[in-house]
Amino acid sequence: MASRDIYSVLAVPNFRWLWIGSLGSSFAMNMQIIARGWFVYDLTSSAMDLAWVTLSFMLPSVLFSLYGGVLADRLPKRSLIVFAQTLNAAATLVMAWIIFSGNVVFWDFIWFGFFNGTVLALSMPARQAFVPELIPQPLIFTAMALNTTGWNLSRIVGPALAGLLIAWLAGGDKQSAFGVGIVYTVIASLYLASALTTLFVDRPGISTQEQRNGTYQEMREGLAYVFAHPRIFALLLLSIIPFLFGMPLNTLLPAFNQDVLGGHADSLGILVSAMGGGAIIGSMTMAAMGDMQRKGFWLLISSLGWALATAFFGFSVNLTAALVAIALIGLISAWNMSLNRGLIQHAVDSHMRGRIMSIDMMFHGLMPLGVFPISWIAEGYGVGTALVVSGSAFAALIGLSMMWSPAVRDMAQDKAAKPEASAN
Repeated sequence: MASRDIYSVLAVPNFRWLWIGSLGSSFAMNMQIIARGWFVYDLTSSAMDLAWVTLSFMLPSVLFSLYGGVLADRLPKRSLIVFAQTLNAAATLVMAWIIFSGNVVFWDFIWFGFFNGTVLALSMPARQAFVPELIPQPLIFTAMALNTTGWNLSRIVGPALAGLLIAWLAGGDKQSAFGVGIVYTVIASLYLASALTTLFVDRPGISTQEQRNGTYQEMREGLAYVFAHPRIFALLLLSIIPFLFGMPLNTLLPAFNQDVLGGHADSLGILVSAMGGGAIIGSMTMAAMGDMQRKGFWLLISSLGWALATAFFGFSVNLTAALVAIALIGLISAWNMSLNRGLIQHAVDSHMRGRIMSIDMMFHGLMPLGVFPISWIAEGYGVGTALVVSGSAFAALIGLSMMWSPAVRDMAQDKAAKPEASAN
């Protein structure tokens, strides 16, 4: 049954082209994480500077995601995705040229991160809301899991390729910008390939909503919709907590790799790829378990498992232990996120999908609220200690959400939430 569902989803040509395009952009983003993180930490040797670069990329999600959701519910989704990927390709080529020139400075990564994040904020809600328009409703969980699988496949190959390419081209010179410039050129090519591939989708992705209100009114409607549907509120809450205290690991990984493990660009790529390998297993498991029972309960259990694995990683003192811990984090986090995305897509009305996906992305843009205090702890007390604190805070917030939010408790018990009920 599970394998038939996976085949059925991939057999839909429009979904397959969208999935391939997403795979190209995922490779680009994951290669950029390694190239950017390694180069910035070599320039500054500061965990806080890594946090500032992360903020420059995430801040647009807070500022512009709601508008991106309105665009997704108003404009043809295919055109929006293609235009965004073309912009990313052009900007990445400019960044590659600056790096090749030898005049690159820390602030170049700030402006580029802000631009890249803005394009993502305006286009990602359209990509996420497009999927349910291309496949039958019963296959949404499998499709969400396959999307996560594609993302995690890129986390295996992309970082390893970027790290090994930088290390090889640098020839042992850690300050060489040539390898990073080559990687950014490859990233630009992948963004362009993603745009071209998406053109093969033969559905424009136009919303069926007839009545249009003003932009700000439609944004408010999206927020009101969340608070009128407690189950959606609970799912979004259980999505933001991992981003606050599960994702700082991604930002601090270059510092952990260098300061704790004594590694270089190649070992950093291996660590991120190990996370991706675990995530492949997690997302494919979710794809095979699309009809599992008690989904809300397992969402909470996997959140706690993710938190504990993050703390365990902070205690790692050698590459072997770190690889085991980060692979476990990848497995649990991918399973968790696929399940959360599928539950949201099932719960939301079609004409509101773009705006609800944008609210989810806006909440994810609050990640620096977790990254900055954890980075401050890293600078004062060490990266390992900071990650132990991060995992502990993650687990504590999941526990508090169950204590304080009836919506979370009802979802954990798989109780149906009434639309008119309070979400608190």
